Amino acid sequence: MNIQSAARAGIGLRQPHYRAFREDWPAVGFVEVHSENFFNPHDAAAQVLAAVRAEYAVSLHGVGLALGSACGLDHDHLARLAALVTRTEPARVSDHACFARAAGPDGAIVHANDLLPVAFTRGTLAIFCANVQRAQECLRRPILVENLSSYLDFAERDFSEPGFFAELTRRSGCGLLLDVNNLMVNALNAGVDDALAAVCAWLDELARGMPAGGIGEMHLAGHSRQPGLVIDDHSCVVSAPVWQAYAHALRLFGPLPTLLEWDTELPELGVLLGEAAKAQRLLDAEAAARAGAARQAEPVA
Repeated sequence: MNIQSAARAGIGLRQPHYRAFREDWPAVGFVEVHSENFFNPHDAAAQVLAAVRAEYAVSLHGVGLALGSACGLDHDHLARLAALVTRTEPARVSDHACFARAAGPDGAIVHANDLLPVAFTRGTLAIFCANVQRAQECLRRPILVENLSSYLDFAERDFSEPGFFAELTRRSGCGLLLDVNNLMVNALNAGVDDALAAVCAWLDELARGMPAGGIGEMHLAGHSRQPGLVIDDHSCVVSAPVWQAYAHALRLFGPLPTLLEWDTELPELGVLLGEAAKAQRLLDAEAAARAGAARQAEPVA
């Protein structure tokens, strides 16, 4: 099978879907798994991943590198990730633009079980560059860094968020994993009058500053509304405004590998595959539009 086109839609493969996925081997562009769930090379999950990797491109998406931590990276975690990368030979490796490690009162490093947001300052940028470069040296490849869904903001900043990611990409050689749903969640929680317009403006600014080829993957997911808060819980279908924002991103950046995330309240596998099919139709339409524009631009002999 090995469907590895650069502009394909994929799904996040979660444990409840292992059996159904391996029975049907559906036609998806790639699968993405959470890296930390596969660190043990001897357990059943590792055997599933090996079987899936024989048929599909795999993207490794982590939650534990804590790339924005001023105390540096966890070397044991990084070594285990490097071993997984060697075993899997993934198409892409990614993690989040967050911090989770810090020195406690006694100087010992503590690790929060969360993706904590960072301020977009010059100091934070220097920390990210150092940690990203260390990770890339160990993994022997560029990584992707995902923009975060955040439920607070910092008054102190030297960059806008898209400006920060453009500069990080330029300085470190990493790429951006552009999560469109996270942008929508942040805009909704900020209480702007038109969340879709705010997200499109964010994407427009990124397009002006991001180096060519700086985005390596996109994420789409569902979110839920709680009293006074929108939660990035990946619990439902992608909302119409997120689809609209995604279409805008495709027009700006072109067709890119796109993941459909679904992590809580998992439906039947077919529902997730249907969401991936929607993304694939948009990817194909954008690719066709660009091919048509290129043909029209060709000189007439």
